[in-house]
Amino acid sequence: MATTRSAPKVDIVAFMQRFGAQFRGLNPNDPSVWPAAPRYVLCVAVTILVLVALWFVWLTNSNDELEAARATEVTLKADYQKKVAQAANLELLKKQREQVQQYVTLLEKQLPSKAEMDALLSDINQAGLGRSLQFELFRPGQVAVKDYYAELPIALRVTGRYHDMGAFVADVANLSRIVTLNDLSISPQKDGALTMDATARTYRYLDDQEQASQRQAAAAGAKKK
Repeated sequence: MATTRSAPKVDIVAFMQRFGAQFRGLNPNDPSVWPAAPRYVLCVAVTILVLVALWFVWLTNSNDELEAARATEVTLKADYQKKVAQAANLELLKKQREQVQQYVTLLEKQLPSKAEMDALLSDINQAGLGRSLQFELFRPGQVAVKDYYAELPIALRVTGRYHDMGAFVADVANLSRIVTLNDLSISPQKDGALTMDATARTYRYLDDQEQASQRQAAAAGAKKK
C-alpha cells in the first residue's frame, strides 16, 4: 500500500527571527563582515540611491537644455518675423537704398579733391576779404586722413565789424564745398572792432592711391589683432 509524503512545513516565525538576527550587532565601520542579508540589503539601497541621484541630475540638465531651447525659439521667432517684414518691404527698402546712395553721391560731390583744395582755401580767403575783414591769421594745419576722407583744419583770426563777421560766416556756409567753423571766439578791440578766432574745417575725398593705402593699413591692422 503506497504512502504519501506531506510537504515540509516552513516555520515563518523562525525564519523571520533568523533573518532579523542578522541585522543585530552590525559593525558600521566594516560592512564586509556583515552576514549576507544585510550586505545584500545595503547594496540594493546604495544602488537605489545612486539611481535616484543620477535621475535628478539628468532631470536638472534636461531642464536647463529645455530652457535654453525655449530662449532660442523666442530669438528665432523674432528673427523670422523681422526677416518676413523685410521681405514684405523689399521693394521699399531697395528704393530707400537708392535714395541713400544718391545722397551719399551728392555729399561726395561737395568734397573737393586734393587738386581743388588750393582753390577752396582761396575761396575762404576771398569770402573774408569780400566782407572787408582783415586776416591776421590764416594757417592750414596738418591733414588728418580718415577711413574715407581727409580733414584739413585751418586756424583763422579776422578783425572787422560784427555784421561783416556774420556775413562772412554765412558766405562760408554757402560755399559749394563743405566747410565748417568751429571753436568760435569773438573779443572786442580798443578801436571798437572785433576779433574772431575760429578753426575752419574742410574735407576732401581720398584719391584711388590714398584709398588703396587705407585698405592696406586696415588689413595690416587686422592681421596684427
